[in-house]
Amino acid sequence: MTPAILLAKKAKVAYQVHEYSHDANCQSYGLEAAEKLGIESTRVFKTIVVKLDSSALACAILPVDEMLSMKHIAKAASAKKAMMADKDEVMRSSGYVLGGVSPLGQKKRLKTFIDASASQFDTIYVSAGKRGLEIELSATDLANLTNAKLVDLIQR
Repeated sequence: MTPAILLAKKAKVAYQVHEYSHDANCQSYGLEAAEKLGIESTRVFKTIVVKLDSSALACAILPVDEMLSMKHIAKAASAKKAMMADKDEVMRSSGYVLGGVSPLGQKKRLKTFIDASASQFDTIYVSAGKRGLEIELSATDLANLTNAKLVDLIQR
C-alpha cells in the first residue's frame, strides 16, 4: 500500500484503487492510465511539481491531456514566476518516482492547486503513488486532503 492510499484510508474518504500494467516505453503516464482503464482523459489528472521564484515548490493537479500555464500556477501561489522543478528535487520532496507522483501522501506537504475543471466530475483519478496505480476520489476530498485550492491552471 502506498502513502497515498494509506492517507485516503486513514481519512475515511470514499476512494477506489485502479491498477493496470504499465508499459515502460510509454511517454505519457496519464494518457496511458486513461487508455488502459477505459476512462476519458479529462477525468485523469496529472501531478506537476513546480519551483516558484521564492525557491519553494508547489503542486499543480490538472487533466493529463492539458498543458500547465506557468503564469496561472505562479499567480495562484502568489509568486511572480514558476518553472518545472528538477526531477531529483521532485522525488526527494514527494517520496515518489516520476510518473508515479501522487498529490496524496507526499513526504513534504506542498502548496497544492487543482484545476477547476475537476469540480465538474463526481470523481477524478490521480496517481496513487506508483506507475500503473491510480486512485479515484472526489475532487472535494482531494482538495481537503491536500489543503488545495481549485483554480484555473490550464494553458489556453
